[in-house]
Amino acid sequence: MSEKKQDIKESSVSRRNFIRNTSLAAAGFYIVPRHVLGRGFVAPSDKLLIAGVGAGGKGGDDDRHFAKTGKAEIAFLCDVDDRQAVQNRKLFPKAKYYHDWREMFDKEHKNFDAVDVGIPDHNHAVVGFHAMQLGKHVYVQKPLTHDIWEAYMMGEAAKRYKVVTQMGDQGTSGDGVRQLREWYEAGIIGEVHTVHCWTNRPVWPQGVPWPTKNPPVPDGLNWDLWLGTAQEHPYEDMIVPFNWRGWWDFGTGAIGDMACHIVGPVFKVLGLGFPTEVVSSVSTPYVDNWQQAYYPQSGPVSSSSHLKFKGKTGQDISLSWMDGGIQPPRPAELGPNEVMGGKGDKGNGVIFEGTKGKMMCGVYGQDPQLLPTSRTKEVSVPQKYPRVPGGENGHYGQWVEACLAGYGNMEVDSPFVEYAVPLTQSILMANLAIRSFDYREPTADGKGFTYPGRGITLTWDAENRRVTNFDPANQFVKRTYREGWPELKF
Repeated sequence: MSEKKQDIKESSVSRRNFIRNTSLAAAGFYIVPRHVLGRGFVAPSDKLLIAGVGAGGKGGDDDRHFAKTGKAEIAFLCDVDDRQAVQNRKLFPKAKYYHDWREMFDKEHKNFDAVDVGIPDHNHAVVGFHAMQLGKHVYVQKPLTHDIWEAYMMGEAAKRYKVVTQMGDQGTSGDGVRQLREWYEAGIIGEVHTVHCWTNRPVWPQGVPWPTKNPPVPDGLNWDLWLGTAQEHPYEDMIVPFNWRGWWDFGTGAIGDMACHIVGPVFKVLGLGFPTEVVSSVSTPYVDNWQQAYYPQSGPVSSSSHLKFKGKTGQDISLSWMDGGIQPPRPAELGPNEVMGGKGDKGNGVIFEGTKGKMMCGVYGQDPQLLPTSRTKEVSVPQKYPRVPGGENGHYGQWVEACLAGYGNMEVDSPFVEYAVPLTQSILMANLAIRSFDYREPTADGKGFTYPGRGITLTWDAENRRVTNFDPANQFVKRTYREGWPELKF
């Protein structure tokens, strides 16, 4: 039997076994985590056994951070692209290697305690959800999910299966976020009513047509497994390993990539939940004959979104997002040569406008400053929130420690239910508006197109997870998985 046919046979068997086992899990017969068993008990002094799904890129980097804590062992590695997995396979030679996470879960679920999910956005939820159904603690890269329905289901699974969860937005564990919270809660800038967020992303192709080269799939890459839950597409070499972010079937655009690091600190400081409405606008691409182009598979070159929230005291809070290098007006309190936002990464930042003043920061909440910046050294408030040892790098160790302690025994900074789910759903609501802005319908005469989603504000029914005033947007709330891939269901 050829190697390719053997791979297909093994994958088919794995899928059947995986669906069978996860069906049992959904019925309540899921594998009990090791820390609640007699034999195989994980004592606080023992190491957390991690299965890493995504052995290269950010997933591989996460695994290396977990291993550096000295309290975790990378027991298994899984990647669909052997080329990306090379470094970690050398670093963790004892870790058994798989291509298909379903096969790994099916065969090895008794041999690991937790799962790290560091793969493209469109497959975050399907891996994380089924890991939780097996009673495994999970660490999932940002954004938590590809669509709003998935985020809801991930939150419900975290509550049902009582596992330790953490999203991979390490800035939430940084000192900057805590300093901003302490200033705000001390009343230094009063009640915040307006927030501006911006980024220089995308730094990958967007606003472009789907490529048509159709080159052969390179050796070492299983394209079918890489597609996973996404609908069928021919292989294109510009998609893997990074440019997938610009395509709606796989990524979540600039806001999906960066908002967890930029809007996340705003959620922490203001305690935001779900937005009530959102309106967006996008850049318009043109082709050589000066006709407006339309590339529905790809995100825009730049966009702006404006979301409305309710603050803790009931006040309206307006949050604006800009990407593609567009920035809000400079505050009058900022000197002409002072950097707006963060000093370390000048393309990203946040400005909080309150009734008594303003403050700003960079990506991850870094470089927190009061405005004018001279106030930063003049104002002193008591330290209210303990700092995480190691700051942003401590985000990884925090999750490892919480997993070893067991569910409910230690807090983490980016838990699914309380934080990651509402943040992710808010980000993805902005994408609903971005995609609705470019949504087009033929004119009655068939000679042109209309854009019914432009110029309107989308209103949101959080309880039913639906846009109430523009139904075409709801097609993006929940997508249909490709045949053969397990759905998220209890």
